[in-house]
Amino acid sequence: MSGHSKWATIKRAKGVTDAKKGALFTKLSKNISLAARKGKDPEFNASLRTAIEAAKAVSMPKDNIERAISRGAGELPGQKIEEITYEGYGPNGVAMLIRCATDNTNRTSSNLKSTLSKHGGNLGGPGSVSFLFKPAGIIRVEQNSDALQLAAMDAGAEDIIEEAGGITIFTPPELFETVKTTLGNVVAVAELTNRPLTMISLNDDAQASLGKLLEELEDNDDIMDLYHNAAL
Repeated sequence: MSGHSKWATIKRAKGVTDAKKGALFTKLSKNISLAARKGKDPEFNASLRTAIEAAKAVSMPKDNIERAISRGAGELPGQKIEEITYEGYGPNGVAMLIRCATDNTNRTSSNLKSTLSKHGGNLGGPGSVSFLFKPAGIIRVEQNSDALQLAAMDAGAEDIIEEAGGITIFTPPELFETVKTTLGNVVAVAELTNRPLTMISLNDDAQASLGKLLEELEDNDDIMDLYHNAAL
């Protein structure tokens, strides 16, 4: 799959240490709280429903999920979390969109600037790379058949990529829920994403450099989602 997001983190978290899973729970809790600002009932809040599904995929305790919803709905005290998307470049000119949830934007931007610089990248201003991506829904199905692909296309999928062990389906954002509901329980992972419009090919050294940057960024608790346009 092209690009990068919390999907990769969620998939790996199923086999990681408790410390790593605890860090992931922190990120997922923030994501749930942000989504719950639009309403605490997942039946009428698609963003919240997706955030809860991501948390359940890694066995996040029900109490944690409910606290995160209550915090986002303003029913619990706590520091205000602000959502902000940073734009910049990684090594070799790889475009990056980094969505953060933070209680201190100065700290977050300073940390991002330092991390990107250390790996040969830099932060950019608003609009510097966002035009290289488009919003989309992405759905992973860990099986493949003509019937599944036809059902996805009929429901509104705009692209289907066959991969080892299944298919990855891209949808317009407004049809994401429709396609996901149509496919039902065969869906392994589903989320709203930013899909790169063009991809950059990297040699082995550049891929290794980008990989180190991505690992460090993933360890940053303020980062919720991370997208790039490198073909890995």
